[in-house]
Amino acid sequence: MTGTRSAPASAGAVDFLVRRDDLRLCKSVPAQNAGAAALQSGQVLMRIDRFAFTSNNVTYAAFGEAMSYWDFFPATEGWGRIPVWGFGDVISSTHEELKPGERFYGCFPMSTHVVLQPARAAAAGFSDGAEQRKALHPVYNQYLRTATDPGYAAGREDRQMLLKPLFATSFLLDDFLADNAYFGARAIVLSSASSKTAYGTAFQLSRRGAAGARCEIIGLTSPGNVAFVQGLGCYDRVLSYGQIESIPADLALAYVDMAGNAQLRSALHHRCGDSMKYSCAVGGTHWDALGGAGKLPGPRPTLFFAPAQIKKRAQDWGPAELQQRLGAAWLEFLGASGAWMRVIHARGPAAVERTYLEVLAGRARPDEGHVLTLFE
Repeated sequence: MTGTRSAPASAGAVDFLVRRDDLRLCKSVPAQNAGAAALQSGQVLMRIDRFAFTSNNVTYAAFGEAMSYWDFFPATEGWGRIPVWGFGDVISSTHEELKPGERFYGCFPMSTHVVLQPARAAAAGFSDGAEQRKALHPVYNQYLRTATDPGYAAGREDRQMLLKPLFATSFLLDDFLADNAYFGARAIVLSSASSKTAYGTAFQLSRRGAAGARCEIIGLTSPGNVAFVQGLGCYDRVLSYGQIESIPADLALAYVDMAGNAQLRSALHHRCGDSMKYSCAVGGTHWDALGGAGKLPGPRPTLFFAPAQIKKRAQDWGPAELQQRLGAAWLEFLGASGAWMRVIHARGPAAVERTYLEVLAGRARPDEGHVLTLFE
């Protein structure tokens, strides 16, 4: 059964591409195979209404090869489409359980349109069953139907796409550290402390008890962001990158590397040595300073992979309990985030390119969140 099909509505479809070997090179090009006429049986054509773009998406690009993020939405040779979180509407369907006009939240390419192949469709939504996505973790393949999502509210769409994917990582990272008794650390040091993922992690860590009864939370950031990070209210101490010498060399600490800056990582490892109990990489906001771990004093840096902790907690607690805990924490965080984040909307390929390059260069303000669309 072929389901329903609406009139073709993808004339002028656009893909935003970046060079996989030089993220500073980007372009908007006419999309290929984004028309209703190109649909095969069981597929849907979605109009990507708008999406969030944050330093988290720069991390997807920076780790595109290592973590297979480029495989999500294939592009022409040498170019990539960065995965982003946003909302899309079905405009044409040959799938019997998805109808034109339905709206979904999920992971999309930086494009105006995308063809998906729904699998395991249910009232809550569906997973994309495209061959190149079968090896990816399910968290990136799930599309939630807004009409049935109990956590959805139309007035919160901007903050949902800007913060929820990042907060899930924050929640899991905090849980992972607690699950491992903080590896014996008395302090947690987070680089790129102004980033939304670092803030979410610090927010969760700060809920573990009063200062003095839990690990000290130390944020590292650029000099221009120190006051902003202090104002968030969840870091016990905020230092600029040039002030790491003020961290006692004998302080038992765990380093959570959101920046991915090899020089900073090396400086901290050499200063703390065996006093550093754990070191992990989470993000790559300093994408142009990424480097391998090399031979460093102290623990070998590892890559924190959030889906692994999802799998563990789904086994420990059950999927329903995991979602209940994450949902409760998300609502608490959502209430706190409204006080500091200003949403900036931009439309069209030129505006998307401008915002992309601004975030890539680290010039985006930490108190702003960018919501974009490639439609003029």
